Amino acid sequence: MPPPPPPLHLRLRISLLPPHSPLQPSRRHASRFPSVASRPLAARPRSLRRVARPTRAAQGEVEAAWPDGSEEELRRLLELLPGELRRRVEGHPELPALVEVVMDLGRPPLARFPSGDFPLSQRPISFDDLRHATSQVGDFGADNRAGISRTLHRISAIRNRKGVIVGLTCRVGRAVPGSANLVQDLVKDGGSLLLIGPPGVGKTTVIREIARMLADDYKKRVMIVDTSNEIGGDGDIPHPGIGNARRLQVPNQDMQHKVLIEAVENHMPQAIVIDEIGTKLEALAASTIAQRGIQLVATAHGVTIENLIMNPSLEMLVGGIQSVTLGDEEANRRGVQKTVLERKGPSTFTCAAEIVSKTELRVHRSLEATVDALLAGKLPNVETRKLGAKGLVQEVPVQKVHLHLDVYQDAPQFEGDSLGKARRSLDSAFNLDSAEGHIERSNEAEASLNLYAYGISESTALQAIKQLELEDIVTLTYNISEADAVIALHSKLKKNSQIQAVVKSEDIPVFFVKTNSLVQIRRALRALVDDHMDEFIETEDNEEVRSSEETDALEEARLAIEQVVIPKGESVQLLPRPSTIISSQVDLIGSFSLKCEVIDQEPNAYVRILPQFTANEGKGTEQEASTGTQDSDSSDDMDYTQNDVTRLPFLPE
Repeated sequence: MPPPPPPLHLRLRISLLPPHSPLQPSRRHASRFPSVASRPLAARPRSLRRVARPTRAAQGEVEAAWPDGSEEELRRLLELLPGELRRRVEGHPELPALVEVVMDLGRPPLARFPSGDFPLSQRPISFDDLRHATSQVGDFGADNRAGISRTLHRISAIRNRKGVIVGLTCRVGRAVPGSANLVQDLVKDGGSLLLIGPPGVGKTTVIREIARMLADDYKKRVMIVDTSNEIGGDGDIPHPGIGNARRLQVPNQDMQHKVLIEAVENHMPQAIVIDEIGTKLEALAASTIAQRGIQLVATAHGVTIENLIMNPSLEMLVGGIQSVTLGDEEANRRGVQKTVLERKGPSTFTCAAEIVSKTELRVHRSLEATVDALLAGKLPNVETRKLGAKGLVQEVPVQKVHLHLDVYQDAPQFEGDSLGKARRSLDSAFNLDSAEGHIERSNEAEASLNLYAYGISESTALQAIKQLELEDIVTLTYNISEADAVIALHSKLKKNSQIQAVVKSEDIPVFFVKTNSLVQIRRALRALVDDHMDEFIETEDNEEVRSSEETDALEEARLAIEQVVIPKGESVQLLPRPSTIISSQVDLIGSFSLKCEVIDQEPNAYVRILPQFTANEGKGTEQEASTGTQDSDSSDDMDYTQNDVTRLPFLPE
């Protein structure tokens, strides 16, 4: 009996290609090229697996997450990572905000997001991982930087002694439209602009948008001197983020100053954009360009203008600093020593902006005025700008100047109709209606301490306050009359007699530092806070009693002036008081332009009010009281002296 025929096996072929695709193989060769569908799903290439098409809602979310269309550029950066690490980064919810990826030999890799560091794997990085990444980027220059062609990403290498790469920092670069809106008016005016900020705050992003704005919006001939291809991207074709601006690449960082001059002489630009001016030669070249009438936009590392003034390599950007010897007459007129620091020449830049964050910066509209104020020991005028939630620019002008130090100005001359004004102003100043004002001020003193910094860097003082965690206790103030304490550089304070007079008259404690260093300022802040807390603990129990006694003493002095001294022209002897309360009584009497004298010593010291008025300096006429009393003797403003402390008239509010 013949064997049964073998069973028939049917093979079903499924093609993933369109029916009329030109890439579909012919039937004759179908057996030689098995279909992809015949393989198990796990064996198929990832790129050919069937993926569900996103819905319209999902597409909208993706477009919202990538508003600037930088998704493809970020994918090119992630291709530098091994497959496992790349998948971990792609699955992170903050992927559009990725800052950089760090790969160090023998250590686990990290991805840095605005929320913090995110470990990608517990497996340490090997030489193979580093070779895989470096093989997909351009050549590393002398500054150990490379890039990916036609992207803004920056790949920075760490090498060992033999020159072998042992670490990579893969930093994400993005073109952000609208990032320069905060300085658009400064750019439009045509003045040169200097951007200052610490690393990573977004200086390059802003300057790239400024280059595009000048070229596209204001139709200027713009040349970018790109030191490490961060502004225009890597490769010969610049990134579209710079618009119609042209780009000059710098072959060697040491030649940047030569490329700057070449850009001016060969390409006839109306504006030049430079990133990271860091050497004296580059600062000199930038100064030369600015003197030729070309708009200059540049960045420099620093936190404030003061950092540039103290940097010997970059001080030329603000005009240079020189020591000047004054004549005796000029030194006396200024109230300083004979040797002072002054600006040497005109500033390279018209205005400057200190970048605080991606949504906030401080604008100095006149850089020369700012430098002159800082060298004179004053605080400059600054304008704070913030980017609102809807992209609107919010301007907050802050005038940071010293108090008008006319401390030797005489007390106001008494007039018949000014008694009511004097009483109202004194009621407000001394809270004579009740003792609640004194108690409220003591509670405020416990919560915060107003500190006036003179001659030291504001940024350094803020950094010291933050390190000591004193933000809730210590607050910097720009009005010395509101200060509870003064921290000053000893060499500068001893040159300013006006500040010394204010501190002495207001009885403000002063804490000195010898150098403008963080260690010295921290030590002074510790002593300041300890002294303040000890004083508060000692006086806390007696504060209410002292406030009540001071209020009674001031009320006694006022009634004596209004009911006896002015109407009857007679002197009045007040009750004995402590020296601190006597000081308040003398200030009150001085506000009425009356003379007084302190008799005897503590604990029997008391004030005698004299029926004599003080005269303003420079006025030869005598003032007459409204009640028809005798004319007062013309004399200079009287200083009140007790315990070798000179009491000066009230500073204006």
